[in-house]
Amino acid sequence: MQDFIEIWRRVQRRPDCTESSLNEQSFAIDILLRISCRLLIIGVGYFTGITSVWFASQTTTTQPAVQSHEDPKLTINNKKWTLASRPVGHFKPENFAWQEEELPELQDGQLLIANKMLSLDPTQRGWAAHDTYLPAMGIGDAIRGMGVGTVLESKHQKFAAGDLVQGMLNWQTHTISDGQVSPVPDISPLPLEAHFGLFGHIGATAYFGLLEVAEPKAGETLVVTGAAGAVGSLVCQIGKIKGLRVVGIAGTDEKCRWLTEDLGIDAAINYKTERVGKMLKKHAPDGIDVVFENVGGVIMDTIMSQLNNFARIALCGMIANYNAKSPVAGPYSFGNILVKRARVQGFIVLDYMHRAGEMMAEMGKWHAEGRMQYRVDVQKGLENAPDAINMLFDGRNKGKLLLEI
Repeated sequence: MQDFIEIWRRVQRRPDCTESSLNEQSFAIDILLRISCRLLIIGVGYFTGITSVWFASQTTTTQPAVQSHEDPKLTINNKKWTLASRPVGHFKPENFAWQEEELPELQDGQLLIANKMLSLDPTQRGWAAHDTYLPAMGIGDAIRGMGVGTVLESKHQKFAAGDLVQGMLNWQTHTISDGQVSPVPDISPLPLEAHFGLFGHIGATAYFGLLEVAEPKAGETLVVTGAAGAVGSLVCQIGKIKGLRVVGIAGTDEKCRWLTEDLGIDAAINYKTERVGKMLKKHAPDGIDVVFENVGGVIMDTIMSQLNNFARIALCGMIANYNAKSPVAGPYSFGNILVKRARVQGFIVLDYMHRAGEMMAEMGKWHAEGRMQYRVDVQKGLENAPDAINMLFDGRNKGKLLLEI
């Protein structure tokens, strides 16, 4: 654990890194016991995958050889997408290259994983273009991404054939790992998708970003941008659970209806067809106390003009700017931060990894009680990954975007 924390501190010092609801209460006790007792213990390990790129480059210790079975060497033809060029604007086909390769025989301390499902996230656009909180992907590298898979063969003492693991498995059919993966928690009867849609880095971002960074108080007004997305939809529901008035901003009428009719938030604004400033004054007549910002751009600027004194903005993402081809101006209302004595705080989910079990226990309890839903959008086929990732930026996805290999 201390090794991991030290590595994360080194990353921060780099100068160049800038639903499915369960309404039947008979299931609640079973899920609460599973999550509270099992996930609280191993929850921290859930997030080690997103930092595996650092372990791979800084850890040289080789584990003692442990052969999981005596089968002859497996011959695996791996298929993968690599980064061919850095994106300008949206991802384009020429940014990717399809490669096939025969994987080498495992060495001591390694394991072979058959990848099952990948998480598609806006942060991958940043990783492909430049240094962020992680170093940029290298040209020719497999596209970096979180995933889950099954161990086919192991020469690592902590893993055996058949284990379900998670980590930075990347855009490929198979991964050879030196052990920088972790077991997938057993959260049955929930499906595998819940690891991405309810828990994991998505759940932690919503939970800690709202409750720890924004510090909401019952009775306050919360505005959530990207409200129908994977993180935003969880934030909306946590806000209601904590007694806030919740106003969500999304990009289609269908998403707005889902937010109000299914998730039960107080109001939703379609930023494509409605005047956001006017509608905010209607739905937040007493001003805005808390903002969970996923989008940035003009919408963020509009929200900042209607803040109350001592408002808090949790800055999670600025997806409106990710594909910009030139520097983005503004925000023009930033002076209101001074006038209103407001606070803007950015955060990265890794800041809260040591408390992952707490999040999983609470989110699992709310889901079991029927107070928390999640929605996933599962695309199929590794060959479709380059098109699927752009769904995050043009609004085609509905919920957490996943790719089933």
